[in-house]
Amino acid sequence: MPPPSLAVVLVRPHTPANIGSVARAALNFGVLDLRLVEPAAPVDEESRRLASGADRVLEGLRRYERLEDAAADFEAVVATSSLRGRARQRFLSLADLPAFLERLGPTARTAFVFGPERSGLTEQERSHASACLRLPTQPDFPTLNLSHAVAVVLAVACLRAAPSPEPESSWAPASDVEAAVAHWDRALEAIGFYDTGHPERSLRDWRRIVAARPMSKREVALLRGVANRVLVSLRRL
Repeated sequence: MPPPSLAVVLVRPHTPANIGSVARAALNFGVLDLRLVEPAAPVDEESRRLASGADRVLEGLRRYERLEDAAADFEAVVATSSLRGRARQRFLSLADLPAFLERLGPTARTAFVFGPERSGLTEQERSHASACLRLPTQPDFPTLNLSHAVAVVLAVACLRAAPSPEPESSWAPASDVEAAVAHWDRALEAIGFYDTGHPERSLRDWRRIVAARPMSKREVALLRGVANRVLVSLRRL
């Protein structure tokens, strides 16, 4: 897999040491794109010590206020989680990952998202992912060290078979998918869908139904077209 097609996104990492260790793990697999979602720990001398030669990854890392912004330019966003709680999202086993990436084709970019060390990703944060990946750890001790989790995921991601010369579809970046969901949010509000209460939960569930997978640009255009027709029809009424 060409390294530019992969990135690591750390959401609210607590310790500078973990940022350095993740940078080293990323460079082990040729990944230079490391992104942090605030509030995130600073990069300090401990980070650089544990990066152990991966200074260029630390120097190039970017910080974002929101996960949606950090993942906006990727066609696939894969969240990692223990999947505890009520999540009903599509999930991948580690063995599924190479085939999942192969189906995307050689030009699709994928962001692997890792939550904070103490709590993991929230349900809201997971809802922005195309799929959720669970590592096969023991149920009574499921939590991996952050850099170890990154290393395992990237190692398996790089095992995928050589892709076909052309991708199956023209995939939409996450920013376009989020725009389509926002368009539907306006349409659902206009038809009174949220009158039953819990609008945030309802929108999160709707996002899982329509966007919990990589989407082609044509699919996104169709979704936005239907939402727009709903809004236009209501204005005519």
